[in-house]
Amino acid sequence: MIDVVALGELLIDFTCQSTDADGYPTMAAHPGGAPANFLAALAKYGKKTALLGKVGTDAFGRLLAGTLEKAGIETRGLLMAEDQFTTLAFVTLDAAGDREFSFARKPGADTCLSFEELDLSLIDEARVFHFGTLSLTDDPARTATQKAVAYAKAQGKRITFDPNLRKPLWKNLADAKEQMLWGLSQADVVKISDEEVDFLFGLAPEAGAKYIHETCGVPLVFVTCGADGCVYQNAVASGHVPGLSGLAVMDTTGAGDIFGGSVVHRILDLPGDPATLSDAQLRDAVRFACTAAGLSTTRPGGISSVPELADVMARMEE
Repeated sequence: MIDVVALGELLIDFTCQSTDADGYPTMAAHPGGAPANFLAALAKYGKKTALLGKVGTDAFGRLLAGTLEKAGIETRGLLMAEDQFTTLAFVTLDAAGDREFSFARKPGADTCLSFEELDLSLIDEARVFHFGTLSLTDDPARTATQKAVAYAKAQGKRITFDPNLRKPLWKNLADAKEQMLWGLSQADVVKISDEEVDFLFGLAPEAGAKYIHETCGVPLVFVTCGADGCVYQNAVASGHVPGLSGLAVMDTTGAGDIFGGSVVHRILDLPGDPATLSDAQLRDAVRFACTAAGLSTTRPGGISSVPELADVMARMEE
């Protein structure tokens, strides 16, 4: 039995280390991709995971396949494309110190994944199917994602979704909004950021969580607020858990994905339906996920920054 199978991008994140006098960055390469980061957290904390995706046969693709294996993520659903290059993401900082994304993805291998190429047996074996929106930007990956979600729902699988908006990857933002709203309509559990809530609905985190739960019909909603922690909402509970303080933040890349994988890890260990988990259960799960995500920001990268379980538990006991 697989606990969670995710469909989506596996890529290289290049993060800025420094800039020269003319503003050109010196960059470090790290394995990433939102679904892969999400699975890495689950795998680190003892869950069985698998990825459905595509990379190139280039050096980066081979490195990424090895990284998944090292992380304990099943790779039989990972395809190696001869005629597309592995997607690359470049993360720089703007004048205000905020992250800015640029992508080498025209097309990237991940966008060329078709439904016919998917190993559906991985979905059959899984308890949870997870997806994001980077696989919804272009066909054939968009159709593959939509059909995979329909297949997973028909098999009675729990669906988790992370919108993970990256504006440069969309031809227009109306299309991004349409696909994000479609994703919300499919999901049992959603992890969404405060910025994405504002983009979709123009609402603050608390109001956004309530709106997504009541109007979009999502049984369990988590709205992450960066260093300010997370708001949660289901049918019986709502609240806010603060983030960690006093951290020496190095790199926030992947922190939201690690939150998502960490909170789903905790939910999988709880009896009952996510829609009716108690306030105490949700607060504990969110506190664990906020701790894991916070600690991840003190290290570079996404997959490589997931903290050890012992470190998370020790910080929670402080």
